[in-house]
Amino acid sequence: MLCNALRTNILYTFLFLSFALTTSAQVSVDAGKTIFSNVCASCHARDMKTAATGPALSGYADAWGDYPREDLYSWIRNSQALISTGHPRAVELWALYKPTVMTNNLGLTDDDIESVLAYVDCKIIGGPECTVAVVNGGGDVVGAAGAKKSNSWMYWLIFALLGGLALFLSRVINNMGRIAAAKEGVPYTGKTLAQTLTSKSMITFGIFALVILGGYTTVTRAMNLGRQQAYAPEQPINFSHETHAGLHKIECQYCHDGARRSKHAVIPATNTCMNCHAAIKIGSEHGTAELTKIYASAGYDPSTNKYIENYDDLSEDEIKAIFTKWIGDSYILENGIAELDKEGERVVADQWKGLVSSLTNEQKKKIQGPIEWTRIHNLPDHVYFSHAQHVTVGKLECQQCHGPVEEMDLVEQHAPLSMGWCINCHRETEVQFKDNEYYDSYMKYHEELASGERDKVTVEDIGGLECQKCHY
Repeated sequence: MLCNALRTNILYTFLFLSFALTTSAQVSVDAGKTIFSNVCASCHARDMKTAATGPALSGYADAWGDYPREDLYSWIRNSQALISTGHPRAVELWALYKPTVMTNNLGLTDDDIESVLAYVDCKIIGGPECTVAVVNGGGDVVGAAGAKKSNSWMYWLIFALLGGLALFLSRVINNMGRIAAAKEGVPYTGKTLAQTLTSKSMITFGIFALVILGGYTTVTRAMNLGRQQAYAPEQPINFSHETHAGLHKIECQYCHDGARRSKHAVIPATNTCMNCHAAIKIGSEHGTAELTKIYASAGYDPSTNKYIENYDDLSEDEIKAIFTKWIGDSYILENGIAELDKEGERVVADQWKGLVSSLTNEQKKKIQGPIEWTRIHNLPDHVYFSHAQHVTVGKLECQQCHGPVEEMDLVEQHAPLSMGWCINCHRETEVQFKDNEYYDSYMKYHEELASGERDKVTVEDIGGLECQKCHY
């Protein structure tokens, strides 16, 4: 009985260790790049060598090299807590950058931090093309720049070694049982390895492990349902935020005017585009190729500078005649020729084909009508989020959630949009109390701020972590 119990315990231990090893987090440059973009890039320069709101991260090794690695972890997670302990390096850095407070990152694990540091090292040493994936516990890059590697083989090797050890010990215990039984002159009643693996207790454990693994996988994937960080789908029109918001400095709310007054930021109607493009008819990058799609959607004839009468009733051939004439005339004017040449005919045909492809699909058969943009940011139906509450009342910049949109040619989902990400923001974000009538009713906090009893009010203080604030 003792031998059987010992053998079973060995197998249990092997299975637990195997599960722990195969589900443990990995430190990687790829993960570090994602975390840096979502958490660090708002304050630290992407080239790692330039001081921005925060210091250049390239100097972290020199700044913290004389201190235990755990001190750096503590600084990144909660700098103010480390400063309050009188830590020499923390106090020194605070003296250089106060009153700017480093954002708390309590949700970052040691592996997360090491991934970010590996990405920083990779950027400095290997340049932006560096794709090294594996680092050691000290944060040093193990592979050479440009060679993406994985340490999964190490876990499988350990898994195989543990499995071999379990089988070996099981055989040793089985033989010991046989010898003991022979000495006592009694028949050996121990179970074989096959009998142990198919016993009721082992089957129960296997089912339990599958339930745990299945539940973990289901919950993890459900949390990410509908949210795809770095999702950047191709759009029906090649609209560049980098050109409009970055180069020409157009305010976000000029186009997304719903952000200041409603739950939704809204996708701008074609009429909003026409406010500018009734005059600006040739794009700086794509010429007539993309702007003609806007005109065809709205029913505007750029050749006559007038909206087309009864446009919705026109056939595709009639629409084609209007806009291919515009494309052809623009090509002739741009190239200073008397009539279309073969290259011009090809340009006209290609642009018309692209127009039809962008403005029609299986559900929308006609060119006329709204442009069907592909949605990028999406939250589950049970989550309530109001842009007006954050933009108008909270006075947040769009970039805080959507990232540096003015630098994006093709917009992507910048932040994870997860519950933990939102909660962490509510814990750290200071409420704009000053000259904000929305918060006049919070007399207690106003009095505490005036008396010096309180130096700030966060969203958490005014109920920002209550479930009902975000969930119906």
